Amino acid sequence: MKALIRVRMSLHDAHYGGNLVDGARILNLFGDVATELLIRHDGDEGLFRAYDSVEFLAPVYAGDYIEAEGEIVEVGNTSRKMKFVARKVIQSRPDINDSAAEVLEEPIIVCRASGTCVVPKDKQRFK
Repeated sequence: MKALIRVRMSLHDAHYGGNLVDGARILNLFGDVATELLIRHDGDEGLFRAYDSVEFLAPVYAGDYIEAEGEIVEVGNTSRKMKFVARKVIQSRPDINDSAAEVLEEPIIVCRASGTCVVPKDKQRFK
């Protein structure tokens, strides 16, 4: 089972000089993807227990479009192991002008992560 969201990073998301977006914003997207996966799988939002690994691979700037995708890779009694990837699919081009952007021929992987979510047994609605 997979889920995908696409979001434009705004100036509100920029936290550092040069309109660089904080990596925590990407983890927030992974949390939203995980929530959708749990709802589809168990009928409940569940809880994100822990990340096993997080790799930030490329910078993200205000104006970039990010696709965050996740999938459930293992199902336990109450645990759901997931893998995530975030890709930049459109990038802002402030070097051209303040409103320029371009669709990337090949998306850039900006972050990869894996983690575990939990849905308590009494909250699981789908068996």
